[in-house]
Amino acid sequence: MCGRYAFFSPAEAVKRVFGLAYAPELAPRYNIAPTQPVPVLRETRQGDREVALLHWGLIPSWAKDRSIGNRMINARAETLAERPAYRSAYRDRRCLVLADGWYEWQVAPSGKQPWFIRSASGLPMGLAGLWESWRDPASGETTESCTIVTIDAPAPLAEIHGRMPAVVPAAGVDAWLDLKSRDVAALSRWLAAPDPATLRSWPVSRRVNDPRHEGAELVEPEASP
Repeated sequence: MCGRYAFFSPAEAVKRVFGLAYAPELAPRYNIAPTQPVPVLRETRQGDREVALLHWGLIPSWAKDRSIGNRMINARAETLAERPAYRSAYRDRRCLVLADGWYEWQVAPSGKQPWFIRSASGLPMGLAGLWESWRDPASGETTESCTIVTIDAPAPLAEIHGRMPAVVPAAGVDAWLDLKSRDVAALSRWLAAPDPATLRSWPVSRRVNDPRHEGAELVEPEASP
């Protein structure tokens, strides 16, 4: 799964990697947790691309209240086309959750050890995501929310955790974001496990366990457990 991640790249790096004319300069965040606003890249109805802040935890349009989103921070790639909560968004509302890396917890004799995993290139990544718009039936307020798509982790990452977020490769960005691409069978090719050589991982401080902790020191390597 993906329950915590970091995004700290400057706007210029995001523009360069994703071919954007504009990207907002966002404050670096090293311990992003569910239910917080998170930056996503998506296509607008006009065919442009925008970076928007969405609630992390997808709230289906048919939900009676927003609390259901607390259980929908991740969506399994294997069932996107089947589950009622995700199939419409998979077809019509895909996005990339902007990230520099994510945390996973490995079971160890001394307790769960957090690891940080990021691109070997050091560049920002686009994690496969879906988004929805939900209107509160009581207040009329609209909330836009998202979920991160997960896949089976390849070896040796599976030794840390069996699941990981799906990282959409550069070749798949256009198809994943294109609102006209509604062939979900074709889209599934961009949810494949990456070559492990394209990623780097290392153990980090258990301070990241508390979402109240922030700072660049959270992603710095610690001695191997």
